[in-house]
Formats: sequence, structure tokens, C-alpha cells
Amino acid sequence: MRFLRRVRADAAGRQRGKALATVMGVCIGLLPASGPPAAPIGPASVPVPSAAVAPDAGGHVYVTNQLDDTVSVIDARTNKVVATVPAGTAPEGIAVAPDGRHAYIAGNGSAEVSVLDTRTKKIVTAVPVGKDPSGVELSPDGRFLYVANGGSNSVSVLDTRTNRVTASIPVGTSPVSVAVSRDGAAAYVANAGSGSVSVIDTRTHRPTRLLPAGRSPVGVAVTPDGGSIYVADQVSASVSVVGTRTGTITATVPVGEGPFDVALGPGGRSAYVAVLGPGNVSVIDTRGHRVSATVSVGPPGTDPFNVAVTSSALYVTEQGAGTLTVIDPKTLKVVATVTVGNSPYGVAVGP
Repeated sequence: MRFLRRVRADAAGRQRGKALATVMGVCIGLLPASGPPAAPIGPASVPVPSAAVAPDAGGHVYVTNQLDDTVSVIDARTNKVVATVPAGTAPEGIAVAPDGRHAYIAGNGSAEVSVLDTRTKKIVTAVPVGKDPSGVELSPDGRFLYVANGGSNSVSVLDTRTNRVTASIPVGTSPVSVAVSRDGAAAYVANAGSGSVSVIDTRTHRPTRLLPAGRSPVGVAVTPDGGSIYVADQVSASVSVVGTRTGTITATVPVGEGPFDVALGPGGRSAYVAVLGPGNVSVIDTRGHRVSATVSVGPPGTDPFNVAVTSSALYVTEQGAGTLTVIDPKTLKVVATVTVGNSPYGVAVGP
């Protein structure tokens, strides 16, 4: 099984790549010898069209370019890059404040979060966090930013009013991503190295329990009602559905080799999964827990990596191709392919 393209030439990147490769080696040893995981049963295949008209959208889209140390700013109406902003070292996860005034960028190589003023398109400060920060997520009110530190096995809590870290929360091994429930009561952290999801009480900023999440969970999303989380398990080539109240896996959905990120649509009826191996996005019907469609964003090697979704557009970063693909979630047709920087990683949409 191929792994991530998130390896840099510098020491921080080599260390990060080595740690994650070790996780993969252990997990691959657990796979059955009979071959790769089975492909999804009966999904519809949606080819990449040559259309150039974007779905109705507003605001800006922000893409971190890991090997360029930059963020691409894209006009969501025209799907054109309007600015490229230097942003720390090896930027990965990114989140935009609810008011759209600032974007927060995890610098994996610099162990800090860069704060981008979206009006001036300049970094206004950089806040030290844990080692190898990767995924970031804001509370619904924008007050706190949760940062998954893969090298510290912790989550840093950044107060966005003061731009200071107010708590460091121990979680599982090699945390990669964070998702916060819509009511803001809980944060869920995918621990790639320990096969679990840590649950954090956002009132006390303390971990409360561990949920099972397959072999190597890397992406996590919470349903609108907070009753379930969807977890992308890159080794098992599947997405686990975990009940947040019962703490049990209620369904396992095969999606193809190398799922890395998952995002739920605004209504929660569909989950969108970036699948590296085949170069596609698998669409899961959350009511039937099955793959209902597969959208190709390119051949193997394109490496779709992270996804963000609004009511009018689905955005997918492709590390191998250096592009951002825009998909209409209603028709599941690719409407634009935007060239960004080298090894695009995270994606976030501003209001």
C-alpha cells in the first residue's frame, strides 16, 4: 500500500515521515494475506468532465501547499488564485474563523500555528504549539482552535482572542485531525498510531474517553446531531461509523485504498471521502451506510488528500497533481480544476 506524499527534505519532515511510516508498517502487518481490501459494491462511477462553469459560491477558498510553505487564496466565484501567501514551514491543516477575518494554519515543520489576516492576506502572528502539528479545527463560535500535534501526542488549545495556548491535552498516538461537534461540546481526535479517537470535553479541556476507530484513523467528521462520527481508516481502506453515545462501531463502509479525509455535507445525508489510491472521492449515503457514487478526480498518483464541502461546492486537494478540484455536490460533476502550489494539503472555505 502506498502511503502519503507528506514527506519533506528537512529534518522535521523526515522525522514525521518516519513516524507515520512506522505506523503504516505495523498496521500493514495486520492485513490479511489474501490481497487488498475489497472494492465498494456497486457504486456509480462519475467521470471527470471538461466543464468550466463553477457552482454558485461566495467567499474564498484557502489551500495549504506543504512543499512550497505557502497558502493559495482562491476566489470561490471564479475559481482563480488571487493570492499566494508565505505561511510557516510545511503548512498542513487550515481553518477559517466564522466571521472570515482570520485563517489558522498548522505549520508541521515549524511547530506553530500561523494566523492569516484574510483582508490583508498577511500573516499577523505565529503561535508555538506542540510538535508536528497537523489538523486544526475551530469551535463553532470561533473562540478556541484545537490543534492535533502528531509528534507530541497532544492537542493544543489556542484562545483566538489572545492568540495564546491555554491548554495542552494528552491524546492517543500520532493524532492527525480534529473535528468539533456542532454544539461545541466535544472535540474528536483521530489517533493514527493507536487506532482510536480521543473525545475531549471542550468545557473542561480534558479527555474523557477513547472510541474504537479501526487500524489507522486519520480523518474524522461529526454528524450534525452529534450522534455519530465518520472516521477514515487508511489501512483498512474503509470508513468506520462510530456511535458517540454507545462508543461502538455501528457500520464499516469500504471505500477503496488509502482513504485520508472525510467531510459531511451540510445536511449530513452524504459523507465525502478523499481516497488516495484510485484517485477519487467516494460518496457515502449516511442513511444506508453504503457508497452511492464515486467521483474521479484523476488517475492513480493524483492523490486526493483533503476535502471541504459547502451547500454549493465540494473542494478536494490533490497532493500528487498540485491541484484543487471543485465538484458540484448536486450533480457530482467536476466543474473546475485549479492549479495551486506544490503538494497541496489542507483546504478550508471562508464565508
